[in-house]
Amino acid sequence: MDQSNIQEIPTLYPKLLQKTSEIGFDMPSDIYIGTFLKTLCASKPKGRFLEMGTGMGLSLAWMLDGMDLESKVVSVDNDPTLIAIAKEFFPSEKRLELTCADGGDWLQAYNGAKFDLIFADAWPGKYSNLDETLNLVKTGGYYVVDDLNVQPNWPEGHEQHVQSFLDYMGNRTDFTITKMNWSTGILVAVKTQ
Repeated sequence: MDQSNIQEIPTLYPKLLQKTSEIGFDMPSDIYIGTFLKTLCASKPKGRFLEMGTGMGLSLAWMLDGMDLESKVVSVDNDPTLIAIAKEFFPSEKRLELTCADGGDWLQAYNGAKFDLIFADAWPGKYSNLDETLNLVKTGGYYVVDDLNVQPNWPEGHEQHVQSFLDYMGNRTDFTITKMNWSTGILVAVKTQ
């Protein structure tokens, strides 16, 4: 099996990659997490999805590609430049709500419906505000985290944050988890109660 033979790449993906290179963004999402997110989103018709950390919109493009027309995704990032780029690439996407806010503040203030899938690709939702985030996952919903294998752009000591996160998730009784040494290192959790 050749996992690199990806047939269904979102139309905007190559343009987003080009923009990523143009602005020197050094934290782009891996293509494999994108394909995985697309598949998970496709499993939740009329789904509600949350992405913490819009970044360049690479993962967002995959999520939108997997969503049906009645699904919705909220994507939160604290960088106004990145939100502006995402708005430029997804100007008329009615299934998308882009929010420029501090992720921790957003998670603490949010009081809407729970989500079928949360992709935590930012500090808030992964290493801070974790309980608030996990409380927003519907029973049967997914909580997905990437970048759990050592990355070249990690600051010194980041491994301890990752290990603390993995230990915490491993002790939760309301989620079943799978850790995958694939892509950039992924944890997938499903809320069971």
